[in-house]
Amino acid sequence: MRRKQWSKALESLHKAEQLMPQVAGIRLNIGLAYYRQSEFLKATPAFESVVRDQPDALQPRYLLGLCYFFAERWADAATTLEPLWPQESQHLPYLYVLSNAAHRAGQKELDDRATNQLIKLGNGSPEYRMFVGKYYLNLDQYDLALTEFQAAAKADPKLPFVHFNLGLTYLKKQDYQQACEEFLKDAALEPDLALNYDELGDTYWLMQDDNNAEKSYRQALRRDPHLVSSLFGLAKVYRRQQKFAPALAELDLAVKLDPSRTDVHYVRGQVLLSLGLKDEAKKELEAAVNIDNEHRSAREKQMETVPAPELMQDPQ
Repeated sequence: MRRKQWSKALESLHKAEQLMPQVAGIRLNIGLAYYRQSEFLKATPAFESVVRDQPDALQPRYLLGLCYFFAERWADAATTLEPLWPQESQHLPYLYVLSNAAHRAGQKELDDRATNQLIKLGNGSPEYRMFVGKYYLNLDQYDLALTEFQAAAKADPKLPFVHFNLGLTYLKKQDYQQACEEFLKDAALEPDLALNYDELGDTYWLMQDDNNAEKSYRQALRRDPHLVSSLFGLAKVYRRQQKFAPALAELDLAVKLDPSRTDVHYVRGQVLLSLGLKDEAKKELEAAVNIDNEHRSAREKQMETVPAPELMQDPQ
């Protein structure tokens, strides 16, 4: 796990679990191995089992609450996180997640309590202004978000993730050159954060700079081989270059990791058509339509519509 060799870690941990199923620490580490790869749905059952055995333990409960939050299970997230108030109500990320989850779940009293504490504790600090900017960014209010992020960065240029969020905002505003500069600033502060390079790849791709887009996606995947968005980005680069066989190879990996992504299936169908594989292409395009229809029938407006690495920092 320290080496981030997740497959080997999970293989050993699952063997340990079979030998000692009563040891909660093994299941906690199984959950952590999935969580560190952003596989929140796979991490959830392990954390749930630990919380059942150790309901007062902070770390597994916090992690379980975050998994519910990222899966848009708002009521479960709020209910799971609320008991941590005595230990965590002095921390802005906790309050931000709790207030958002409670708001989406219609739990007004908890929403108001968490929001009021967030405002009181923040007191205009750089970290508080970053979370306010995040709120505006999720509402597509880019100018307001930019004002908050810029103020946070001016007060603390080394604040983790503030330049990442500035990059996202400039990207949304289609100021691609400034977005690149901000992602590179955050990469200097957070060299292991794959999302910086993933977003850089997207920005370069929009600028039609395929060479730098490919390099950035590769850098992202070196840090996180399971990053579907970077695999998809590489496929789009190769498709634009009419390198259909390499594009298909990246899409195959992306589909294997996340079979529910409509856009991946659609582009894969287009690439198969370009390769002359009409029957396979037809099946893939039909799969894209079916998945999209399934999503539409159950879709809710997401609270987190942009990446949120600043929320991934869990208590140790």
